Amino acid sequence: MNFSSAIILSLAAGASAFSPAPQQSQSTQLMSARADLESLAKASNPTIGYYDPLSLVDSDFWGEGEDATIGFLRHAEIKHGRVAMAAFVGYCVQSNFVWPWAMTQAGDKFPSSDLSPEAQ
Repeated sequence: MNFSSAIILSLAAGASAFSPAPQQSQSTQLMSARADLESLAKASNPTIGYYDPLSLVDSDFWGEGEDATIGFLRHAEIKHGRVAMAAFVGYCVQSNFVWPWAMTQAGDKFPSSDLSPEAQ
């Protein structure tokens, strides 16, 4: 009797691990993109706060409003950051690895890894 009740209790405890958590309702406040940027800047760096020397937030690039312009600029910043990270990985690979096969059909070898990428 004790063994079977222990099994039943362990199965019930295991099943409760997969039950959905109770949902808590959270109210969200819709803010404009500019207000969101200003609050994020003050939270991230309270010393400087919000700083936009080119006044890009006030721009309206395609007549779609400030929110669309801010969204475009955020998207462009993420994209260019990813390109910069990929370029850095390429720089590191070029500095440290040389492929064993010929670089061209004429049989030219890849530059030596002893050279810096600028000298290659």
